[in-house]
Amino acid sequence: MSDLIIITGASSGIGRHLAEVAAADGAQVATMSRRPGPGNHLTVDLGRPDGWPTVVGWITELVSERDHPHISFVHNAGTLEPIGFAGEVDLERYRNNVLVNSAAGQVLGAGFLAAMAARRAPANGLLIMMSSGAGKHPYPGWSSYCAAKAALDMWVRTVGLEQHEQIGDLPADGRSPVTVAAIAPGVVATAMQDMIRDQDEGHFPNVERFRDLHRDGNLADPAEVGAKFWRLCRRHAMDPGVIDQGAVCSITDFT
Repeated sequence: MSDLIIITGASSGIGRHLAEVAAADGAQVATMSRRPGPGNHLTVDLGRPDGWPTVVGWITELVSERDHPHISFVHNAGTLEPIGFAGEVDLERYRNNVLVNSAAGQVLGAGFLAAMAARRAPANGLLIMMSSGAGKHPYPGWSSYCAAKAALDMWVRTVGLEQHEQIGDLPADGRSPVTVAAIAPGVVATAMQDMIRDQDEGHFPNVERFRDLHRDGNLADPAEVGAKFWRLCRRHAMDPGVIDQGAVCSITDFT
């Protein structure tokens, strides 16, 4: 019996590397993104709420299969665009940022929890929201991104309490236990970082900090980060207590 991992934003970067290492380890991999991605792939734009019911239905169908002893859902999709001050950037693109970075994660996360609760054969589950230091420290030019990461961190804390109320320390009434966590990957050498370094200081005053990180070789390798997230999923499969329910933390806390 193989484990299942579902990953959003898996066409490149951390998500793609996570999908590839999980598949190489024998897991069933399902991914979603706007562009083609690995594994069982669903093409979807998470900035369009009218497509969310289709995504939740797809997740539910995947989760309903009975032969997965452990199921992970990693919400990795995100966008920084548009970078610039609120009230000065294009409002339609700003709306898309809010939907992709905050609302979609909450809706899909709730859908995953509902699908796990409806399983006829219980399975241990892990729901990871990709966190960021931007959810704790404001960066002028990233208002919607910072707010979204803060929102997902609080969603995880709250849903973690709810899961504990429903499940307790052990599965009950046939319900599948799900551990919910927000885990920051650190500053990783992805296309998002390339875009950040190309910004004008007038739109993003902190740009020089990120240029320094790149110049000094302080960006993590996305392949290594993807592998770390997969190792954490496997550790959780063997010991669900390895991650605190509702934790908001960094991947370095586990490596």
